[in-house]
Amino acid sequence: MTEQDLDALGPVDFLVIEFPAGHSTFTGEIAEELMKLVEAGTIRLIDAIILIKDEDGAVDAMELSDAGELGPLVELEAQLAELLAADDVVNLAAAMDPGSVAGVLVYENLWAAPFAAAARRAGGRLIADGRIPIQDIVASIEADAELEETGV
Repeated sequence: MTEQDLDALGPVDFLVIEFPAGHSTFTGEIAEELMKLVEAGTIRLIDAIILIKDEDGAVDAMELSDAGELGPLVELEAQLAELLAADDVVNLAAAMDPGSVAGVLVYENLWAAPFAAAARRAGGRLIADGRIPIQDIVASIEADAELEETGV
């Protein structure tokens, strides 16, 4: 990437999506929705790997190109930067349950790139970010509803 490319870079995030053993398919609806995000210019996929954690906790990382039939993801595989290092794999796999499989996606939020670049040009820098898991939002809404019903 050139310095100009880096100046225009949007926020970069990652996701780790875990599946129980035998229940992982990255080429169906998940792949279609990911392709829609890329084609719409919402995100740019930077890296994607598959992690396999056996029952004893040993982890194997696999690039998409080694995963067999990729379906629509084959279009994206050739463009990946392979950014994740061995230490990243170990850290990401720590959250996985033994006997599971996970897909890891690293992506640039293209939708936010103009705002992020403007903030940097104005002298700003991101000092914190985060994400609220959907399960926590649902729990909060349910707790509020229960409080309204019971008044306690």
